[in-house]
Amino acid sequence: MQKVRRVISVIVMNESSVLARVTSLFAGRGYNIDSLTVAPIPDSELSHITIVTKGSPKVIEQIIKQLHKLIPTLKVIEHEEMVEKEMVLIKFPIGENLSNIQALCSAYNGGIVNVGVDMVIAMASDEPNRIRHFIEAAHRYNPCEVVRGGVVAIER
Repeated sequence: MQKVRRVISVIVMNESSVLARVTSLFAGRGYNIDSLTVAPIPDSELSHITIVTKGSPKVIEQIIKQLHKLIPTLKVIEHEEMVEKEMVLIKFPIGENLSNIQALCSAYNGGIVNVGVDMVIAMASDEPNRIRHFIEAAHRYNPCEVVRGGVVAIER
């Protein structure tokens, strides 16, 4: 059976050990997490966890059922229609062509965010597939370091 990519949002109480309980649910059943982003929800005692995973429809259904059973979980949403974004920071040697790097970043909703004596840091924020393409294209400018953030998603 073919694995499908799914984005799952979980609204939980913002308290210690909740993230460990969610990740141990995945680890204990041998499920992989491709991306994990956690942030508090403003003006509340809740946090929003965004999980990207792959599995058969049956595995995804099982993951969602298990997430519902966790005590600090208030809501689990498997996204159908959503806006999904991811961010990446890439460090380049200062000797590379800055105007080309800037043009590349602009094509992916980004730009140069920091310039040092011997390096430049660029950022892009776009859909996960486009971030993958940005990273591939950036390799021609000899990146020193790549730091990719997790996916955030919200229903339409």
